[in-house]
Amino acid sequence: MEQALSAALVAEIRRRLLGESVVRLKQCLAMLTDEEIWHRPNHETVSIGNLVLHLCGNARQWILSGLAKEPDTRRRQVEFDEQGPIPRATLVAMVDEVAEAVSRVLDGVTPELLLRTHRTQGFDETGVAILVHVTEHFSYHVGQITYAIKSRKTVDMGYYKGVDLSKHG
Repeated sequence: MEQALSAALVAEIRRRLLGESVVRLKQCLAMLTDEEIWHRPNHETVSIGNLVLHLCGNARQWILSGLAKEPDTRRRQVEFDEQGPIPRATLVAMVDEVAEAVSRVLDGVTPELLLRTHRTQGFDETGVAILVHVTEHFSYHVGQITYAIKSRKTVDMGYYKGVDLSKHG
């Protein structure tokens, strides 16, 4: 039973994080110039480029360091201080690299790893909590990026193109 639940959780994390959020993030980046990626609307708002760096840093710290016990070399504030422009192609490569590394970690997840407590970013979290955190955190910021693009460019991102979302049951 534990193995089945573990496999179901990992499959859902893989679908939501890698199959949806990462794909959508790359779709968003493809719609922007380097200048648009690094635009800061005001002093209180970071750029889309900053959010991409932040998402990569978060996934590395929580999943690669937290679960896989790789060294934690994250410098979180640098993610927000970066002024860019780091080229779009470089950002996409960073996202791909993190996604591939996360996928490798997910390949090795066991029920024991999910239930064990891991020290991450100063917090004691279970493996389940770590995977849920990174998935929702990624989705949250990809939603912000999507909103920014839709409001600036007046486009439909087509995330559900061809799907009838008015169905019940």
